[in-house]
Amino acid sequence: MKPVAIDALYAAFTPAVGDAPPDMRRELGHFDVFTVGGPQSGAPHRPPRHFNRQAFYKISLTHGSGRLEFADQSQEAGPYFLFLATPSLRYRWTPTEATQTGCFCIFTDEFLPPARGGVLVEELPLFRPGAHPIITLTEAEYRAVEAILRKMTQEIASTYAYKYDLLRTYLVELIHLVQKLQPAPGPALVPAPARLATQFAELLEQQFPIDAPAGPLRLRTARDYAEVLAVHVVHLNRVLKEATGHTTTTLISNRLAHEARVRLKQSAQNVSEIADYLGFADVAHFCTFFKRHTGLTPGDFRQ
Repeated sequence: MKPVAIDALYAAFTPAVGDAPPDMRRELGHFDVFTVGGPQSGAPHRPPRHFNRQAFYKISLTHGSGRLEFADQSQEAGPYFLFLATPSLRYRWTPTEATQTGCFCIFTDEFLPPARGGVLVEELPLFRPGAHPIITLTEAEYRAVEAILRKMTQEIASTYAYKYDLLRTYLVELIHLVQKLQPAPGPALVPAPARLATQFAELLEQQFPIDAPAGPLRLRTARDYAEVLAVHVVHLNRVLKEATGHTTTTLISNRLAHEARVRLKQSAQNVSEIADYLGFADVAHFCTFFKRHTGLTPGDFRQ
């Protein structure tokens, strides 16, 4: 199933500030806030929507009732609840009452730079494969989450030069609040596929230290990672596809593109040095790769 792209979301919903952020294109990753409000005429009687998954993370706060179907489960939700969607979650939401109000934020993993010495977005407990996507809230908890989303809405409309840094801070605050609201999980053994996916994510992140090494990346292909992890490349690809919704090659390419954006924005390295560090044969190949991922040349992105 092809995930719903960000552009399709903007065609269906209007952002809280009335338009997609015009300055978001040059930022690392994507972030926005949306509001949902008012009666949905005939909502309980509409035909069920199709199952879908989205190419981004979503934290949705809702006052209303409905039924969420995901994996092989179905859960009634309401009147106050949070819904957490990841790029790998296939789900269907069916309202069971006409009025649905609330708000939600979306973001890509690139918007939150990988934590140095910490965890990646997909390793956070609330976004791990198998995590429960619905959190029932009290009215007081609903208001606490709503307050953070309101701060996001106000900030994204501001002209503050460092507003996206502040929005990242608000997003981290929201994630920690949501994690605190989750029931404490009991001890459990981590399945072997989940361990392998985590080991791959850690190994991938280790290729990108804060200080760039003297030479190019040691691991560059899916086969390189499979050899270090002592598994067959087909098995690694199958595990990662199941856990993240992406192939090994796509995960590596996305991380390379992220590192390229970071170094173009935050380092004094020239384009040739960045291309060499990331293991590209020449600058032309790097520029083609970068434009395919961002829509901009490295020089345009850096300006």
